[in-house]
Amino acid sequence: MLGYHDQMADTEGHTPRDGSRGGGSDPARVKRSLAYPAPVERLLAELTRLPGIGRRSAERLAFHVLKHDREDADRLAQAIADVKRAIGHCSVCSNLTEADPCPICCDDARDRGTVLVVEQPKDLIALEQAGMYRGLYHVLLGSLSPLDGVGPEDLTLAELVERIRKPGANAGGVRITEVILGMNPTVEGDGTSLLLMDRLAGTGVTISRLARGLPAGWSMQLASKAVLADAIEGRVRVAEP
Repeated sequence: MLGYHDQMADTEGHTPRDGSRGGGSDPARVKRSLAYPAPVERLLAELTRLPGIGRRSAERLAFHVLKHDREDADRLAQAIADVKRAIGHCSVCSNLTEADPCPICCDDARDRGTVLVVEQPKDLIALEQAGMYRGLYHVLLGSLSPLDGVGPEDLTLAELVERIRKPGANAGGVRITEVILGMNPTVEGDGTSLLLMDRLAGTGVTISRLARGLPAGWSMQLASKAVLADAIEGRVRVAEP
């Protein structure tokens, strides 16, 4: 087997050990010798398909897998297979769930006439951890983003409208009386809120949105104009004359 310096001699045009001229080396063979083994390259190709994972990040993850025991890799592969096999979307609210309907929609103690609309399941988790809301949810599974090719048809807007117009499609067959817009305060979130208000016009439900403004512990000097505008618009009366 050629050593490192011998391989470098091949690539630099020096005479290799077999006596052949270095300038006649096959570029394709040299390129293959510098690549990872095929199974590693396949793993890298799959990892780079994940959002936010580039080539270097994929290499770090791949070498992490290679460094650990085979049992660790098997557990990772099994976890990925299990989540694709066992997890789906709730037929009522589109949240991630093992059972259909999801536990929130099945909870008789919740206010089924109030629905808080969020963009992603992780937003629902954050609100549930706060422990202040006891109604139902509807997960849009995204927000409007024309530049990214995400349009109204890519969201669960039709399912939300059906829940409102047909009480039988809502959990417990209860009529929805209030829809709370809980989209993120971004350009995409605001655009989605406007679309929802247009789609829900004439349905007879009350439409509200989560309050915005200055968060606790935040300096007013660091707040943007949009945050300050929301704080002024959403001011709360604390005393009567």
